[in-house]
Amino acid sequence: MTITLATWNINSIRPRLHHVAQFNADRAPDILCLQETKVHNDQFPTAALKKLGYKHFAINGQKGYHGVAILSRIPFAGIDMHGFCDKGDARHVEVTIDTDQGPLRIHNFYVPAGGDIPDPALNDKFQHKLDFLEEMKGWLNGGETSNASILVGDLNIAPHENDVWNHKQLLKVVSHTPIEIEALNAVQAAGPWQDVVRNHIPVDHQLYSWWSYRSRDWSAADKGRRLDHIWATDAAADKVSAVEIFRDARGWEKPSDHAPVIAKLDLVPQV
Repeated sequence: MTITLATWNINSIRPRLHHVAQFNADRAPDILCLQETKVHNDQFPTAALKKLGYKHFAINGQKGYHGVAILSRIPFAGIDMHGFCDKGDARHVEVTIDTDQGPLRIHNFYVPAGGDIPDPALNDKFQHKLDFLEEMKGWLNGGETSNASILVGDLNIAPHENDVWNHKQLLKVVSHTPIEIEALNAVQAAGPWQDVVRNHIPVDHQLYSWWSYRSRDWSAADKGRRLDHIWATDAAADKVSAVEIFRDARGWEKPSDHAPVIAKLDLVPQV
């Protein structure tokens, strides 16, 4: 037995509930981590999702903005949430599940996008993004990361040259600027965390999980960025045996601009 885990910026759960159902029919992940759910907790469509086989929910919602949720076929041994930058934004939720090799903690993040101007002196949203990453770095280390943990989500940064369609053109575009990449790399090093997607798909391969709505034929143009990530602590990284970016979902009618990222974990849930 294995555990299949997926992360997906759904860009509003209620109008794209049928996309979750379609993804479930195609890949049926045991655990589905969603970002940008854009709905308060009491309006989250749990009844419809239970019909897809998800019986367990960890929801940190916000009306009209942000919001993260973890849907699972596997019971949770614990649920927690962490606040950042004293904003009150719903950008993190975590769960713990019991496996045959001990507890596994799963963090689900939605990092701020950062606006359009990559200058913290001119753009408060960009400063907020850098502050958020600094708080992540200060928290996710030591005792927080000494055991088996997975971190997933829309981290809103494409760190490698081949995580964007054109490295040179995007160096001054928010999501691929050197200051953001340095900040994200510092979060990763502090854990330390391994980028398990790139463990399986080397950095010399171009790889994207997001394509702008502005591109009329997104697939042919293929001007993407890899903004959605799956990381693992050293104690969990070798349990990830396969990864996939489910590009098909970006081509569905009125889709999210993100595609799901999937990992297979060689662990057996203890239920």
